[in-house]
Amino acid sequence: MLKLGYIGLGLMGKSMARNLLKAGFPLVVHNRSQAAVHELVQEGAQRASSPAEVAAQVDVVFTNLPDSPDVQQVALGPQGVIEGAHPGLIFVDHSTIKPATARTIAQVLGEHGVACLDAPVSGGDIGARNGTLAIMVGGPAEALERVRPALLAVGKTITHVGESGAGQIAKAANQIMVAAQMVAMAELLLFAQKAVADPQKVVEAIRGGAAQCWTLDVKPPRLFAGNRQPGFKARMQAKDLNIILETAREYGIPLPSAALDAQLFAAMLEHGWGDLDNSAVLNVLELMANTSLHTTPPDNP
Repeated sequence: MLKLGYIGLGLMGKSMARNLLKAGFPLVVHNRSQAAVHELVQEGAQRASSPAEVAAQVDVVFTNLPDSPDVQQVALGPQGVIEGAHPGLIFVDHSTIKPATARTIAQVLGEHGVACLDAPVSGGDIGARNGTLAIMVGGPAEALERVRPALLAVGKTITHVGESGAGQIAKAANQIMVAAQMVAMAELLLFAQKAVADPQKVVEAIRGGAAQCWTLDVKPPRLFAGNRQPGFKARMQAKDLNIILETAREYGIPLPSAALDAQLFAAMLEHGWGDLDNSAVLNVLELMANTSLHTTPPDNP
């Protein structure tokens, strides 16, 4: 059985690492915050003091980190994966980062005999806990087949999109749709309320038609209950939209709706709402509409 390493034990990473342990894989973990490390060590993982120490003793090292600079530092920086690299090692990055960064890491680590897979995921904290994530993969097909048993412990669907960077392009495409759905949902909820209809009944009515989507299935009950906690943090959605727009500029791609969505999520950060769920972009539209969502229709004006 493959010996695995996991670096980055945040909201998603800790659950994914736990599912690898549950599947029986030997696991070495590292994280800046030691609370998550201690928790997983109690469940059978081994502790490592640096990314280099993780890489030196495993067959596959996974990372799940906030942004492109974090992954580059962990992969290529001092005491990084590169310093523990050995022929046959596979580096799998579950973070959402710039496609160009993924390609750079793959090139540099490749020179040290390391095969790299950019393998971002979709499905949120629920999918991470339940092992039902969608995983989109860029990199060598042979490396993917070797790590597939481990990926099946954390994901339900695994799609090889293409060469290095292709997984990140697929994730960026995913995030274009996610942001659009969150904004559209916020708009329809406030539209229903201000036009004097019950938003809950409206959602019930349209979920069975062409508007049906994961967002409408999952998010409204939480919002109606007043729960705007993550989930998937708005600051991460804003970061992903910046990646999308930067990549679009590189290739000369017009993305007018994504650009508008990026402004709305940037407004969330300006108001101090970056740690709320991405569905809480509703907060921004509530301010603009001078109202707040509630679960019963308002009195007729």
